[in-house]
This record gives sequence, structure tokens and C-alpha cells, in this order.
Amino acid sequence: MSESTGKVNLLGLTQPQLESFFESMGEKRFRAGQIMKWIHHFGVDDFDAMTNVGKALREKLKARAEIRGPEIVSEDISSDGTRKWVVRVASGSCVETVYIPQGGRGTLCVSSQAGCALDCSFCSTGKQGFNSNLTAAEVIGQVWIANKSFGSVPAKIDRAITNVVMMGMGEPLLNFDNVVSAMQIMMDDLGYGISKRKVTLSTSGVVPMIDELAKVIDVSLALSLHAPNDELRNVLVPINKKYPLEMLLAACQRYISRLGEKRVLTIEYTLLKGVNDQPEHAAQMIELLADIPCKINLIPFNPFPHSGYERPSNNAIRRFQDILHKAGHNVTVRTTRGEDIDAACGQLVGQVMDRTRRSERYIAVRELQSEAGATHLATNRS
Repeated sequence: MSESTGKVNLLGLTQPQLESFFESMGEKRFRAGQIMKWIHHFGVDDFDAMTNVGKALREKLKARAEIRGPEIVSEDISSDGTRKWVVRVASGSCVETVYIPQGGRGTLCVSSQAGCALDCSFCSTGKQGFNSNLTAAEVIGQVWIANKSFGSVPAKIDRAITNVVMMGMGEPLLNFDNVVSAMQIMMDDLGYGISKRKVTLSTSGVVPMIDELAKVIDVSLALSLHAPNDELRNVLVPINKKYPLEMLLAACQRYISRLGEKRVLTIEYTLLKGVNDQPEHAAQMIELLADIPCKINLIPFNPFPHSGYERPSNNAIRRFQDILHKAGHNVTVRTTRGEDIDAACGQLVGQVMDRTRRSERYIAVRELQSEAGATHLATNRS
């Protein structure tokens, strides 16, 4: 229910939820399928445009419901074809959505929170602090906006969006119910009809919710690993202090085993120069992942101001990849896309009305670092 209008936003309702909504109005359940097609197949947000719905029902819908996606603040297109939308959500904050075309595949990277409740040390999103969870309508609304921009209908074979990754701003498992509802709509044939293998949820490691996820949906799972031992991961991914690697990887194994069908875990590993990119780190990864069916995606660090980290050299990246390959792992190096519009992995920032004051503290630290650097430079010159 929208606080501003008092109406139900149908955009974020799954098919069963829509059926219940129509039953509450004294209408037949099949109306849910009709409305879902208009919303998600054709991008319609005007009840009067729904030609196979009677006028009386359209009037009832206009009185009680709405179809409202997030407000588009801006859209940028990179030289490599990557697109980035900045959208404003109900809290007043802005989040970012990125579309990456590659060959015959079009991947949409979707945000789940305004900011992020976690504070991974190498991620610019985390430095913005946290404001709010997105509603289901605001999560699926990003797919709705992108899909409409291509003028495509999901029933077409050559659809623009073939894959969706919950890998934008935020930790999806900390917005569990809304993210699950949105993913159910993504996979529903009345929604976007995307295969369960092509909808991926990426987590930093909220262990209890990985087990809960397995009970309700069978999307692909990606783990933001970034370190092969607890000592280093405690620094890079602080949630590791609560859910260390042994506990986390056991939960991931349970999830993958429940899926069956030869499904594997995707391991995401951001390479940071001199931090986690050495041969000994690769050797530790090999030992850590020995019993886990997985594929490894190496992500060269995408710099942002005052992060304190650097991108490894191409030689260091290839060396790391080769060590893993020789151990029998399927390893890819993610090509940096959309860097010229700040749409690369780890660069998503948005405009977060931070409730945690984390961004305020981060800015203060950056200012102190700048002052210290200026003082050091002046001392050396004198």
C-alpha cells in the first residue's frame, strides 16, 4: 500500500498475490494473469489501455490500485553499450541499475537497497552508508524500466534482457521478502520468463538467509568471497566476523546440493593489488574450494577516490588465473564494462540519504588523509 496515495502498487505483486488481490475485490482469479501481462509484457501503467479488461473493472482498479515504478532521474550509455539508470525510490534516495550487453546476452544488474547495510572495504556503495530496503515494486521496477527502454516483449525469442543479477547496490538477503517476490516475477512466464539458471542472487554471506532462500526459490547463487582466509576476509568483508568461511561455505554447499541438476556456485573474487592477489592466496583458494562445485569469476578492482586500493597489473591477474586453472577450476576474468559512466562493478554509488552516518565518517577520514598528504608534501619541499 502506497503511503502517498493509499493505493496498492500492482507492479510488485507476484501472481498469487495478485490473485488474492482480485479475490478481495470480488473478482475472478484469472484477472491476475491478464494484468500481469499488461504490466510486465507490455510495460503498461494505464488501466484504460488494458483493452481486454472491462470498463467497470478498470474503474475499480483506478480507485484502489496503481502501477508505479521508480522515478527515472537519469540514463547514461557507455561507449561500450553499457547502460546505467539512476532511479529515485520512495525514501528519497537514488539507486543505480546497470545493463551490460555482451554477445547474445544482456545482463541487468539490479539493486536491492538504498546504500548497503554492510561495509565491505573495497566497495564504493558501502561507503555511502545505508538508508532503506527497496520494496518489491522498486526492485522489479528496475527490470520494468529497462525492459520498456528496449521496447521489447518478454515473449519474444530475442529479448534484450536475458539474465538478471541481484548484484547492484545492497545485500539482497537483508531485504529477503521483497527480493524473493521480485525474483519470482522475473521467472514467472506472466512476468519476464527468465530461466532460474539466469537469475542470480549475489550475497556477501548472510548464512541463515541462504538456508531460508533454498526453501522458497531455486535461483542461481553467487558468493562474494574476495579473500581465501578468515583473517583477510574479516578486513575486506566484515560480516565474515559473524559468519566465518567454514560456516558460510557449508551453507552454500547445502544450497547448491538442494538445487541438483549439476548447478554450481559462482565465486566472485575482487583482485586488489598486493592484498589478495598473490600466488599464496590462489593456493589457499584452491584448498578452500576443493570440495565445492563452483566457477570462479575474478574481478579486477575498479578504483574510486581514496579507496586505498589499486588494480593489480595484467600480469598479476593472469598469474592468479593460471594457478587456479592448473588446479582444474573454471576461471574467468570479468571485463570491465561501463567504467566511463561509473557503472563498473564496485563503482555503484547512487545518492543515499544515509541513516548510519557512515558516509559522513568516511568523508571525514578522506579529508584527514588529504590534509596529512598535503602536510607531508609541504614538509618534504621545505
